[in-house]
Amino acid sequence: MKNRELWTIVYIFLAVFLAMLGYFVYSVQFSAKSVVNDSHNTRKKDLAKQVIRGTIYASDGSVLAQEALDADGNEVRNYPYGELFAHVVGFSVMGSTGIENAADVDLLTSNAPVSEKLQKEMAGIRNTGDSIYTSLRPDLQRVCYSALGDYKGAAVVMEAKTGRILAMVSKPDFDPNTVSENWAQVSGDDENSPLVNRATQGLYPPGSTFKIVTLHEYMREHPTDFESYSYDCTGKITVGDSTIECYHGSVHGHEDLLDSFADSCNTSFTNIGLSLDIPELSDTADRLLFGRVIPTDLAYSRSKFSLSSASDTKTVMQTSIGQGGTLMTPLHLALITQAIANDGTMMKAQEIVKKTNYLGAFIKEYKPEEYKKIMTENEASKMTEYMKQVCITGTGKKLAGLSYAVAGKTGSAEFGNVKGASHSWFTGFSNPDDPDIVVTVIMENGGSGSENAVPAAKKIFDAFYGVF
Repeated sequence: MKNRELWTIVYIFLAVFLAMLGYFVYSVQFSAKSVVNDSHNTRKKDLAKQVIRGTIYASDGSVLAQEALDADGNEVRNYPYGELFAHVVGFSVMGSTGIENAADVDLLTSNAPVSEKLQKEMAGIRNTGDSIYTSLRPDLQRVCYSALGDYKGAAVVMEAKTGRILAMVSKPDFDPNTVSENWAQVSGDDENSPLVNRATQGLYPPGSTFKIVTLHEYMREHPTDFESYSYDCTGKITVGDSTIECYHGSVHGHEDLLDSFADSCNTSFTNIGLSLDIPELSDTADRLLFGRVIPTDLAYSRSKFSLSSASDTKTVMQTSIGQGGTLMTPLHLALITQAIANDGTMMKAQEIVKKTNYLGAFIKEYKPEEYKKIMTENEASKMTEYMKQVCITGTGKKLAGLSYAVAGKTGSAEFGNVKGASHSWFTGFSNPDDPDIVVTVIMENGGSGSENAVPAAKKIFDAFYGVF
């Protein structure tokens, strides 16, 4: 009888122990994600005390963010590239931004061997969080950073077929290694807003890059006769008390639709805009995600488009050429460009491609994701044809005659109250017959697109193809 009672106690003890072990394994393997994901949680700091934040890597295996010790032996987050990746990688103090924020759950989750985790947990030693591998290329990041020069602005480079981000730069920038001690300075700099990722959060008038949208709508409304369009440009167009002029007073003369787009003729596109079905144009803008969610894990601003059937003539004229109340982010424009390059299918803007544990053991691959079909394959093909002409004879002709071909669109987006002051835009993709990369650049107060944004984009394309 005594032996039976003893064995009963042993069985109960084993059952309780196994239940506790099972709960522990479940907690460290699964529940950590729900704890971090909960926007109302107060335990994130406690979780960070249990797990050493994981490492973020570039596509070439170089470290973008890691835990390190300072001179006093204190644990700090180290960013070896400093300002270069400040916005896209982000930081994890004073809140979190960029990939540090998007991958928060994974970086604070440890998939180290279970026996090791259990042993460390029982010894009061923190486990090490998982590692994240990104699609970011330091070589292209450096070129983008250099190409922007001293201009405020942004540059985005992504694979045309996958949507994977190869580079993302925003200026002005900051040093994520010292953001905590310099917080008052960087967060209070309203003039430069260095903490704002202009690539994803900067809202700008798109200027003539919006003619991609206007052209697309005109083609949809005139599927059989759009190629017969013609217009005589005298340098300006007046309707009522509203006048639109071509950039710097250019007079383009007789223009068909292809020439109007290649030359970025404001008066011709104003004429086109006045002929459009405004509710249909508004629906097209909606389909192209103006005012909508865009597919990215990074914090972003929604683009704005407010044209309606109640809009007055002046607003229609301005909107047709990317002015008025229309605003968009560089990433949004890059995604539209990517969809055109990808037969009309927009991909998710992806930065994270793989996750391993801290020892390098594979955990998960993040494959490219299709987000939405924003136009037909035939429509995308026609848009590509027109964008190619921009870079052969039009405003992007500085990209002609190279060892690679480009299809794109320039933009000169007026802003403020100073006549002639404009942001310089370019968006486009290389190797149009079998697209490789999308490049989108904005340089604040940079003048015309052909003046600064096109040469900046050329430097990026050159670097991708190894042309020096």
